[in-house]
Amino acid sequence: MNLSTLRNDIPAGVVVFLVALPLSLGIAQASGLPPFVGLLTGVIGGIVVTMLSPSRYAVSGPAAGLVTIVVGAMETLGSFSLLLVALIMAGALQLIFGLLRAGRWISLVPGTVIQGMLAAIGILLIMQQLPVALGYQGEESLSAMLAAGTDLLSPASALVALGALFIMWLWTTAPIKRIKLMSYVPGPLVAVLWGSLAVIFGDRLLPESMGSMPRIALPRFDSVDELGAQLSRPDWQGAWRNPSVYLIAVTLALVASLETLLSQEALKKLKSQTPAPSPNKEMRAQGVGNMLSGFLGGLPITAVIVRSSVNVNAGARSKVSILLHGVLLLLCGLFFSDLLNTIPLASLAAVLLYTGYKLASPALFVTQWRMGLPQFVPFIVTVGGIIVFGMLAGIAVGLMAQLLCSTYKSHHNALQLTRYDDHYVVRFHQNLTFLHNPRLQLLLAQIPDNCVVIAEHDNAEYIDPDVRAMLADFGASAATRGITLSRWPVQI
Repeated sequence: MNLSTLRNDIPAGVVVFLVALPLSLGIAQASGLPPFVGLLTGVIGGIVVTMLSPSRYAVSGPAAGLVTIVVGAMETLGSFSLLLVALIMAGALQLIFGLLRAGRWISLVPGTVIQGMLAAIGILLIMQQLPVALGYQGEESLSAMLAAGTDLLSPASALVALGALFIMWLWTTAPIKRIKLMSYVPGPLVAVLWGSLAVIFGDRLLPESMGSMPRIALPRFDSVDELGAQLSRPDWQGAWRNPSVYLIAVTLALVASLETLLSQEALKKLKSQTPAPSPNKEMRAQGVGNMLSGFLGGLPITAVIVRSSVNVNAGARSKVSILLHGVLLLLCGLFFSDLLNTIPLASLAAVLLYTGYKLASPALFVTQWRMGLPQFVPFIVTVGGIIVFGMLAGIAVGLMAQLLCSTYKSHHNALQLTRYDDHYVVRFHQNLTFLHNPRLQLLLAQIPDNCVVIAEHDNAEYIDPDVRAMLADFGASAATRGITLSRWPVQI
């Protein structure tokens, strides 16, 4: 480390901290947990995981993509303490994945399923955070809010959320981007500051409207004992006989590993490293981080591409920037709780709504549609499967849909029949199995009597016995139909 590195890493670390702060608070709030849990998770990801990670630029912490899993898991298990046990198990599984060098298998997950997973997460985030953004005081679900109508909504919360969304949109426009200073101030942070200012001045001008607005509630820590009292503990006794704990642990391990490795792949396109970070070492680092987060009462941890890209774009040169962001999160949670408690939940909900929109933008659906049905069908099946059946089942359904579409497309293009006057050419573009029989039977049925049939099978090194039997049957009847065979792959 030298002075020039610190000159780049310190500003980058501050920028990453400013981005991570509202996201960490918002993700904890969206998960139905105290905001301090989000800060704790950010500290573990920023310090512990960073020290073990092979990447110099990947920033780990709580991820918006796992909010829906956390919320569903807490509803299934009935307590956060049981979820912590599942998180520890998930971390142990990630550690085992890394030791078994399972990181290379990330390339087997189709891009359509990955895009579908991200889009589904975005839709679920929007469904979950819309009631919070509108200040709905009843059960926090979109269906409950629609059933109740506008009676339980808060105009003040809606105004704060709309203002926050406008600010984040404004930060993406060309006039703002042209101002270099603005590039160092993240839009989500400005949106959160807007919410705080609205609360501070609103309490004086409109105390009745603003006083009831839900806001962050961080405790003040005057001693180590008070800090320890805020940390939840895993419920080991109630976990061992609960099969749901094991299922959730597997879900967390798979999805967290998938999101981490995808973030690493995306990060390679932003900033190359020599040698490239090992995905297996990264999974081991994430596993240790999630086990520690489970022991201390935190949320699931992944490498997050949003914070990682901010780190790279801010000019980071080493891990110092990520470590600094973790330390700043820790100091903020310990000593600036009064300042953070002015943040309304509506502005944090707006940050997550904007995140959800970017994950599930209409442009993504249009792009997938234009790629054709073999790409769009697995994508939309994954989206619907996750929303209806849950994350793990939805991904499984999406993988099955992709397998079926790819198999159909592959088999459809494996055989081709071309006509040249009274000559017909049957081309075998790949090895043939019994699954190609229906397609082959369809093509052979189109060949009329009294013609010449030529077979081109140089690209087929293997022909399944069932396929050979069908070819033999056609060859046996060829003479009676006046068909002349050339280079037929089966000797009659």
